[in-house]
Amino acid sequence: MELYVPQEERLLVQTRRQSLTFGVPRESVWNENRVALTPEGVDLLVSRGHQVKVETGAGDMARYTDAAYAEAGAELVYDTPEVFRCPWVVKVQPPTLEELGHMSLGATLVSALQPSSLRKEIVEALMLKRITALAYEHLEDAHHQKPFVRSMGEIAGSTAILLAADYLSTTLNGRGYVMGGVTGVPPTDVVILGAGMVGTVAARVARGMGAHVRVFDTSLTRLHRLQSQVDASVHTVVMQPRLLAKALMDCDVAIGALRAENGRTPVVVSEAIVSQMKTGSIVVDVSIDQGGCFETSEITSWQSPSFERFGVLHIGIPNLAARTARTASFALNNLTAPLLDRWSEAGGWEGIVDRYPGVARGVYVFGGTLTSRPLGERFDLPYSEIGLLL
Repeated sequence: MELYVPQEERLLVQTRRQSLTFGVPRESVWNENRVALTPEGVDLLVSRGHQVKVETGAGDMARYTDAAYAEAGAELVYDTPEVFRCPWVVKVQPPTLEELGHMSLGATLVSALQPSSLRKEIVEALMLKRITALAYEHLEDAHHQKPFVRSMGEIAGSTAILLAADYLSTTLNGRGYVMGGVTGVPPTDVVILGAGMVGTVAARVARGMGAHVRVFDTSLTRLHRLQSQVDASVHTVVMQPRLLAKALMDCDVAIGALRAENGRTPVVVSEAIVSQMKTGSIVVDVSIDQGGCFETSEITSWQSPSFERFGVLHIGIPNLAARTARTASFALNNLTAPLLDRWSEAGGWEGIVDRYPGVARGVYVFGGTLTSRPLGERFDLPYSEIGLLL
């Protein structure tokens, strides 16, 4: 009978397209060489009626000149605070406390989160300014994939192997091996922890260079997918402590490529195991941006990329993709520019979350309210689900 009860009539309500102003500041921390928007992205946004303010020198390290931005329609800004006063601030790394001080009340921030280096004061400052903050690495597309993680993961996986190849060389006090092998000489042994995007690309590059590659993961599905995408000669192993320990003690290069869905990456390699690895072997912990999967890992920088522990060289650079800033910036821009334009059509945050549910998963502060449970538990701060706030 309820089928015959009169229902409310629902009319299609057209949302008014918004013209937004985006600020692109010059990166100031962690030797970050990438830029969030390239001239191509600026051209797209300006052609769609938006205004883009770019701080002078923002694209220098990615080899994008101020002239290129100006020709694309950007307004060049020489005053850092002016860029941060834009209603939307788009950058790569999270802002510093000083930069947050320049931001307007109620502004929107789009950047990476970098939980391994994030401090409680930054989160509190975002909340105090009633800012809505989105993390690239948690944004999801219509297929429930994380495009930023996948794109940067491709670059990080390739860079990790290339870095390891450099540090194997005699000129950098390595063991004097070539990554891979030559006729009559056994190949180098590479162990990769994690069969996600980083691990898949790292395995493909290492195998292409002739190395003997073993990949460990807890998921048979991911291992099957990796082997089908790379090469049947790549050995895939379900992660078990005894097998992993033996493989690490025999290897020349170990790549940490595990990623946690939320919170910290699990530590799967203890200090005791690292102490039994070959002298001169190399650990590249790509998981360091989430805390690292080796107990001995520490955050390093591009000025001092490595340190030695138990005779094992460790590399723990959070922003590996910044090593190839031009490629990484272009990849980031391919995701950011169209996304910003689509958001302008949604008519406010309710419309954005309704049209693009994956965006809600990227919000960790909404209008000053913390919406990330892992950050709330880590810093002992109150948090709320974003669905309740809308």
